[in-house]
Amino acid sequence: MSRDAFCPRCGGSLVQRYVEKRERQVCSRCGRIHYKNARPCACALVIRGGRVLLVRRAIEPFYGYWDIPGGFLEAEEHPADCAVREIEEETGLHIRPTALLGIYVDTYGEDEYTLNVHYLAEVVSGEPRPASDAAELAWFAPHELPADLAFHSDYQALEDWQRAMRGEFTPMALTSENPGEYPEPGGAD
Repeated sequence: MSRDAFCPRCGGSLVQRYVEKRERQVCSRCGRIHYKNARPCACALVIRGGRVLLVRRAIEPFYGYWDIPGGFLEAEEHPADCAVREIEEETGLHIRPTALLGIYVDTYGEDEYTLNVHYLAEVVSGEPRPASDAAELAWFAPHELPADLAFHSDYQALEDWQRAMRGEFTPMALTSENPGEYPEPGGAD
């Protein structure tokens, strides 16, 4: 795992120390702990006719691999709103999240940790087309999923989706009491 060399606060050298029951980088000058916090992300498994929409990545990391559409949260953005925004940017589809599928820890690249909130969603409007950082779109049945997925969290979320389809667990339904308001399918944009 790569390490940062200097403290972002004072510019002092970062050194390894055992702090708070784990190895961490600590500034040799000001003593500030340099935490490697996970960046929040949101994704949506868009389902239509029992098939899930995946995108082929047009950027690194994992250029050319299949991925669940989604991305990094903006400042002050709710994860459900991020999923709606990212899916529209990458696929041209406006979606409505219907359930929280799961939350998964992963990495983006070599050492950028991510906390990934995955929703189940349905299409409200739009025509599917690859855009933004997606080179291709395809709908996959549970037994047709590609082997070349970009991230470990993709495998975890798709496995949980398959488990949910078999009735082995129930994703948490989103209700009007949950943050964010989403139009009903077939409604006006």
